[in-house]
Amino acid sequence: MIQAITETSFEAYISTEDNRIDTSVATTQIRYLVKFINDMDGAVQYSYGVIGGLFDRYTQLDFTYNASPDLYAGQTKLIPSGHYKYEVYEVSWIGTVVVALNTAPASETDILPVANTNGIVQGIVTKGILNVTDKDGTAQVQYTQREAPSSTNYIYYGQ
Repeated sequence: MIQAITETSFEAYISTEDNRIDTSVATTQIRYLVKFINDMDGAVQYSYGVIGGLFDRYTQLDFTYNASPDLYAGQTKLIPSGHYKYEVYEVSWIGTVVVALNTAPASETDILPVANTNGIVQGIVTKGILNVTDKDGTAQVQYTQREAPSSTNYIYYGQ
């Protein structure tokens, strides 16, 4: 499970090397497209996490918060808080890796023209759950604190 806080950057350590699909290219020719699915409303957001580190069995993917997210730059806007499912897709290049419009697929079903400079979605590598917590002071549920009753127990409702 990945933990994050709304309106902040986060890093995820994803088990990628165990399930690698395209082993014919070097690890430098691989990028990961992450699909975030909101559990509440089913909204979908894609992002190429910026590779912060490559280790024997996993990859560190860095995501930054931006009010106007950019899928190719690893920028996300995961609002509202709550649980998100995530799916990680392996994208490989034969030639120069350029994660940008028209050279990197925008979704797992996006197919670009055949060229060494265009990425190809190889398949799903892993999936899991992302828990996004409210930032302090931005909770979506507001409570009113009342004075404790001195006699019987009262239940307040309404205004």
